[in-house]
Amino acid sequence: MHLHKYEKIWLVFGIGSLIAFLLILGYGAFWQGTHPQSHGVTIDPNNIEAHEAFQEENLGLTKVDDDKYIVNIVASAFNYDLGKDEEGNPVKHIRIPKGSTVLFQVTTPDVVHGFNVAGTNVNMMVEPGYISSLETVMNKSGEYTIVCNEYCGVGHHLMYATVEVYE
Repeated sequence: MHLHKYEKIWLVFGIGSLIAFLLILGYGAFWQGTHPQSHGVTIDPNNIEAHEAFQEENLGLTKVDDDKYIVNIVASAFNYDLGKDEEGNPVKHIRIPKGSTVLFQVTTPDVVHGFNVAGTNVNMMVEPGYISSLETVMNKSGEYTIVCNEYCGVGHHLMYATVEVYE
């Protein structure tokens, strides 16, 4: 079988690209420790309050240590539940000091939601029965919007909150 010159070029290019892709993927996975989101932590979607992190008093921002915070959020029916303020009103805004390490833990009792802090590397899929978590360092001050980037129903566009990173 005879291959034309251009077929040989495309074959070499295609195989070379595949090898480069696999090498980059292997480097990131094995030497850098990059791995996909693990769904190892499960939760009963019908009783999320049984898990300590998602009880009403533990929702929202919790300071763990100097410059270390945990943000527990329940995503449900067109709403991000970040807890309530002193007057009992729902919280839609949290403030975090610049340079802090933040662990976002999110779950949902109803349908698949997205959790994206726009302008940062925080982007997760939130599934019923699982706790999605991601740790990041908030190095840039400003106000960031938390949006649902998975269509979850007719009120999807109403599902947002804000994170303010201050000096």
